[in-house]
Amino acid sequence: MPDTRTTRDALLDAAYDVIVAGNWQRARMVDVAAAAGVSRQTLYNEFGSKDAVAEALAERETQRFMEGTNKFIDEVHPDRPVDAIAAATEWTIREASDNPLLKAVLTDDTHDLLPFLTTRGEVVIGATRRNIESYWLSHWPELSVQDVELVSEMVARLTISYLVLPSDGPDGSAEAIAARMAQLVERLLMKGAQ
Repeated sequence: MPDTRTTRDALLDAAYDVIVAGNWQRARMVDVAAAAGVSRQTLYNEFGSKDAVAEALAERETQRFMEGTNKFIDEVHPDRPVDAIAAATEWTIREASDNPLLKAVLTDDTHDLLPFLTTRGEVVIGATRRNIESYWLSHWPELSVQDVELVSEMVARLTISYLVLPSDGPDGSAEAIAARMAQLVERLLMKGAQ
């Protein structure tokens, strides 16, 4: 079966491997290109810089998380927005705990990738917020768009916060975090729907 990956995919896969191995800070663009089987110039043509590679990888991984979240929510088939966010939060926390890339980013502060979840987290936060908004408004169009936008922003930021700074003990379980997120949504979003 032929390889259907694009050059971009191959480069991002190579960057993923370098990060997971803990070598991102030392890696040169030529190393990432060689691992992908392309020239350094091809890598520069595709991304322009090492930082742009990291940002594109953050974007791709966020998209993968969104697709997994949506698939899981569709399988659960929630009756209310509160149930949807509880399911999405629980799935995200569980998946993140086993994600090699996220583990590498959170445990190795020498490779300057943590800002893509924090101070430069626009890509991740924006995609998460838009995904929540889209899901809620397509399934519950009676909700206030302004309320959905506000609560989606808060949920996105809080979820990422839990990923970056996990809680210990029983309050840190995926179920407990999902329950707290559902309480927040119930209070903020559902007040106007009653």
